[in-house]
Amino acid sequence: MSDEIHNNSGSGSGNGALAFILGGVVVALAVIGWFVLGGENPVDEPDLRIELPDGSAIEGEVEGSGQ
Repeated sequence: MSDEIHNNSGSGSGNGALAFILGGVVVALAVIGWFVLGGENPVDEPDLRIELPDGSAIEGEVEGSGQ
């Protein structure tokens, strides 16, 4: 009768690191997808300031999204 002992203790740590990296990629893609596909963006309408050569300035907010 033959007794065999298999020692696979080294392969588990590589799988754990790969799962951690893959999880980070999934979270990053979810955050990017949130902003691209219509999530709330805190800077929806930029402010506009045009300084003229005579020292005066025109200020306002840009309206509309251009779509």
